[in-house]
Amino acid sequence: MKKQVDIGLLLIRIAIAGLMLFHGVAKLGHLDGIMRMLSKNSLPEFMAYGVYITEIIAPILMIIGYRTRLASLAFFLGMLFIIFLAHANDIFVITDKGALKIELILLYTLGSIALFFTGAGKYAVSKSNIWD
Repeated sequence: MKKQVDIGLLLIRIAIAGLMLFHGVAKLGHLDGIMRMLSKNSLPEFMAYGVYITEIIAPILMIIGYRTRLASLAFFLGMLFIIFLAHANDIFVITDKGALKIELILLYTLGSIALFFTGAGKYAVSKSNIWD
């Protein structure tokens, strides 16, 4: 059977970025809680708008395959910020089901960094730039 790496990369892009879009769309116009969390941690509230980069803009770019490596890097850095700001106490917590409490967040994080290293594959809007 012939390997279909490009189809696999497309499916990973759709899964990781597509599912994150739901989180971003749900936060449109609802950044108050994130702003409070930033204030509580002595960070400027305007940083809450970074959610839109991490959860909307970068995922859209990843899905369509435009500057996928750059978008994946932005996504990855945003996910690290989320882990250490909102879930720092959960990093090593195991749920009653035996799973890491932040396993979904880690799946997004590791999936995005994998796309940073692989790029989008041939099923993408742009394939010739170093950031694709």
